[in-house]
Amino acid sequence: MPFGLEDPAIAEAYAAVRSDKEPTSWLLLSSSPASPKNLALAKTGEGALSELAAELDPAQVQYAYARIEYRLDEESTRTKFVLIIWIGKRTPVMRKARVSIESGEVKKVLSHHSIQVDADEPGDLDEAEVVRRLKKAGGADYNGGRG
Repeated sequence: MPFGLEDPAIAEAYAAVRSDKEPTSWLLLSSSPASPKNLALAKTGEGALSELAAELDPAQVQYAYARIEYRLDEESTRTKFVLIIWIGKRTPVMRKARVSIESGEVKKVLSHHSIQVDADEPGDLDEAEVVRRLKKAGGADYNGGRG
């Protein structure tokens, strides 16, 4: 598997984000300090998308995977997963050029997600907007769009 994605730490973090028994709610992949052409697990967290957004580097390409829980109505909640492809506004052009191939490989490893969010500024990860997109992608809305 290219781009360093075979690292067991990435698989372990992915499993933790997907697990209902683990507090980990997101993971972040960045260029490896040891080998910049490869990706490595940069960080995991237990907070909301705003916590993840604070970790994004405006001069890098990064990939994130997050668990989002939201209420459908008074009685039910849903858990969905989001893949985030971050291309910071100050990322060098040659680094951006690798994203089309690299992101395909990342999607094979972080494969179970409801939506993909392409972002270049932290505001693109507004939790209310991401939840709105998840609800739309999820199909039936038994609460008439009220929540």
